[in-house]
Amino acid sequence: MIESEAIQHYNSYAKINLGLNVLNKRKDGYHNLHSLFVEIELADELLFTPSEMYQLTSEGDQTTDLPLDENNLITQAYQLIRGKIENVRTEYAIHIKKQIPMGGGLGGGSSNAATTLRALNELWKMKLSQDSLELLGAKLGADIPFFIRGSVQLIEGIGDILTPQNPKFLIDLCFLLIVPPIHIATPWAYGALNKTLQPYKSHPKFSPLSKPMKWELFDNDFERVIRKTYPEVGKIKETLQSAGALYAGLSGSGSTVFGVFDNLQKAEAILGNFSQYQTFLTSPVIR
Repeated sequence: MIESEAIQHYNSYAKINLGLNVLNKRKDGYHNLHSLFVEIELADELLFTPSEMYQLTSEGDQTTDLPLDENNLITQAYQLIRGKIENVRTEYAIHIKKQIPMGGGLGGGSSNAATTLRALNELWKMKLSQDSLELLGAKLGADIPFFIRGSVQLIEGIGDILTPQNPKFLIDLCFLLIVPPIHIATPWAYGALNKTLQPYKSHPKFSPLSKPMKWELFDNDFERVIRKTYPEVGKIKETLQSAGALYAGLSGSGSTVFGVFDNLQKAEAILGNFSQYQTFLTSPVIR
């Protein structure tokens, strides 16, 4: 029997996009992006237990479609970093308590992979640098380096250029997340958006964090194609704006819509407007 103190707990935080400009499609098929990624307190919990062999198990309301085989980024991250070390004292069984909705543009899978890399680097005493972990993570997904670093980052390039931002600009804000029961496939969203992109690199519409925040400059380019096919997204955004949100928009390519509030009570007061949806009231992770 494994004693409880042998089990190591790690939080795997979600993110939202404060604005997302897709500037153009590159010759290699990727897109140049401009976005502010914000790590938020909504999190999965990953439990690492010493074991004779690796295995992955899960629990939670968000696990209906969660793969537990090699299609899961946790497994891919485990195999990737395990290949960097010849001998270990123990393998680990990983159990995930899933809270982050899947397919909602909140980065749950990528966050899980980054958390796995950071945790095993610590547990196996590999002493890999943050840069090394980011390079490993980039092999699995473009946004995993963000989750290695965390906090608030200006994301550029294909997601591989990260510039730290001062999270204290967001310290008094809270986020109300609304998750409608619709699935927006990211490849479809990019395909629809490609038809509207200019061949040259356009300029981003918003700048890095500042005081005061120029919320009127923030937007998510995916909204102009997604709202046509999924009008429910637009209705949620309009409700959040009418309720006094400083900014409301999609996270990533959706389907999560969130509102930014400078008053917790104001956000709590409108929860009843979204009783038919899954909702989360959360705040930025301040490091």
